[in-house]
Amino acid sequence: MAESKSCNEWYPFIVMIAVDFSFAMMNILLKKALDDGMSHLVLITFRLSISTIFLAPIGYFWERNSRPKLTPRILCYLFCSAIVGASLTQYFILLGIQYTTATFSSAFINMVPVVTFIMALPFRIETVNLKSNSGRMKILGSVICVGGGLILTIYKGRPLFKHPHSHAMAPTVANAVKLSSSTRAERWTIGCLALTAGTLLWSSWFIIQSYVGRRYPCQFSSTAIMSFFGAIQSAALSLLTNRDLSMWVLKGKVEIITVLYAGMIGSGLSYVGMAWCVKTRGPVFTAAFSPLVQILAAMFAIPILHEQLNLGSLLGSIVVILGLYILLWGKNRDMQIGASKIVQQAKEISEQEAQLPVITVSCGSSFPDTK
Repeated sequence: MAESKSCNEWYPFIVMIAVDFSFAMMNILLKKALDDGMSHLVLITFRLSISTIFLAPIGYFWERNSRPKLTPRILCYLFCSAIVGASLTQYFILLGIQYTTATFSSAFINMVPVVTFIMALPFRIETVNLKSNSGRMKILGSVICVGGGLILTIYKGRPLFKHPHSHAMAPTVANAVKLSSSTRAERWTIGCLALTAGTLLWSSWFIIQSYVGRRYPCQFSSTAIMSFFGAIQSAALSLLTNRDLSMWVLKGKVEIITVLYAGMIGSGLSYVGMAWCVKTRGPVFTAAFSPLVQILAAMFAIPILHEQLNLGSLLGSIVVILGLYILLWGKNRDMQIGASKIVQQAKEISEQEAQLPVITVSCGSSFPDTK
């Protein structure tokens, strides 16, 4: 029994590691597809459509006996969740990936756990007691993470690797013309701003998902509906901004593989896994695994895409991760204190009940004396 309980406690960790691995692989594929000239919104529409087709049958058959009634209020939550967590978030993150690098984008998104924690405070999902060490650690960790985010945004630094074949591996569209230093700086700034917007939206999704998970605890069905709404939103936005129908034609194996992988794994099973973890462990725990995406993305992107890792990205990432785990230490300490208080209260109630005098009545039954 104890072994079974221990395994269940490890399930959220295993799920989030698998989710982060899928996101790291997806970032590599997305970077390649975008550099080859694929439209952001078209890519998002395809991946969300495939996610809907992939998850809808699973949700229908797997959760048909446990699925609660789908009310207009829940549909409204899911529609907002699609805007915040699917269509707009993915658009800004893809824009950031294209204008910077997959490794830098993953490093920047390390800010998501801290931003999620700060957003959770007004909604009472998270609390801070400044009189306790754990509360002060939460604030300190948040400040350190924000400082790391500023380092990532402002300071680029010198390159740490030399890739002799990087020019041969350069993307065919984005880097076809040599860019001036001012143009490169402008693109990098736009990429940072896009990633900032994506980080804020992504953090907001975790807050919304915590409400969705309580009111509609069916991860496959809710993710399928969210993907459906997101696909419609992305398609409408794409058609409003560009009427060229030729951009909807997938060109080459890379685009096809990217769309299929991003749809079934990146926007399908990964969102299901995150929704389940938000429901069981909370939004901050789920968001706390973001740094692992950066590590995995760097492991693949540097040797495969010959991306460059700069000193600023490395220093900023170290500071963000340090602040993140100071924050998590404070949160874990709060949980331990809360659990010990509950145990102590239960013990006191049990002792009080044991001290109550017992009177005997003629029928042979005994009752506590409540006078």
